[in-house]
Amino acid sequence: MPPTGPPAEPPATDRPAARPTSKDVAKLAGVSQSTVSLVHAGKWHGRVSERTVQAVHEASGTLGYRPNQAARHLRLGTTRTVLLVVPALTNPFFGAVHTGASEAAARRDFSVVVYPSPIRAGTELAPFASPFAAAHTALDGVLASSMALESLSELLGGTGPGPGLPLVMLDSAPEAGPPTVNVEVAAGMHALVTHLLALGHRRFARLVPDIDGWTFTARENAYRAALRDSGAVHVAHARTEFSVHEAAEAALTLLDTPEPPTALVCDDDVLAAGAYKAARRQGLRIPEDISITGFDDLIIATVLEPELTTVRLPAHRLGETGMTALLDLLDGRRPESTSLAAELTVRGSTAPPARR
Repeated sequence: MPPTGPPAEPPATDRPAARPTSKDVAKLAGVSQSTVSLVHAGKWHGRVSERTVQAVHEASGTLGYRPNQAARHLRLGTTRTVLLVVPALTNPFFGAVHTGASEAAARRDFSVVVYPSPIRAGTELAPFASPFAAAHTALDGVLASSMALESLSELLGGTGPGPGLPLVMLDSAPEAGPPTVNVEVAAGMHALVTHLLALGHRRFARLVPDIDGWTFTARENAYRAALRDSGAVHVAHARTEFSVHEAAEAALTLLDTPEPPTALVCDDDVLAAGAYKAARRQGLRIPEDISITGFDDLIIATVLEPELTTVRLPAHRLGETGMTALLDLLDGRRPESTSLAAELTVRGSTAPPARR
């Protein structure tokens, strides 16, 4: 006959092990639960002996205990999560910014959420559904790279990025209001043009992105200022999308003229790659017939042949410094706005102009 009555309980070894709690750790270490909480929160200095701290860590390791950080942060009214807003994830420059920011955040027990903005600087704001319309309810702060403050406010909703939400801007107008961490792009452009002038170039052209951001305006102003008293001629400029193909088509309009430039100054290494294609389509040698320069010093700068003369921007350090400033702001300190040095890197794409 089949057995009657309630089913037998499974053997104890077949049951899932209960997750250890701080109470279990306290019992094994011979301390109170409040002491366990102090140790795991890093607030034990001057209140608990190092011997007790060691006992708590050993008990936690033995039991496999991990504190519930989400619950702790909820009690404290924080998430220890910050938002990094960048114009695009496809540009290696912003990948390096993200790496630097994430490493700085991790050192202080913060997480980073990265979001590519659908808004382009200098364009009409198109309507879209922002996932961060109430960002202040889920984030502790915002680090925004290469954006106008107005665009960021539109992205995050309301008249600002959330009531009281701390904000630091990267590569953005320093007079906008929030603390900024920038790179000295104007000095970098000045050094680049001075280098070309010293080589003997007097006919210049510019290939610029179709974006009216602060950083590109600063570069343009520095370029014009460097040429102003040199006797050199700005032949023409062309605006282009951020792609090699589009840049090549735009560069052709600058090179296919009766009196083409001897130096083509590009506002980004990707644009310079397009200029290389245009030059070779015209049968021009680099640098014998045309010198080409870039900006940023992306990995593509050393892939091109000849390697590209460009201005190195410290993207990793920019992200790291910006995140440090944001976390200092969260700690109640007001960081000073700062600028990082840009570095001219001379390679094989520039040489004295050929005699004509």
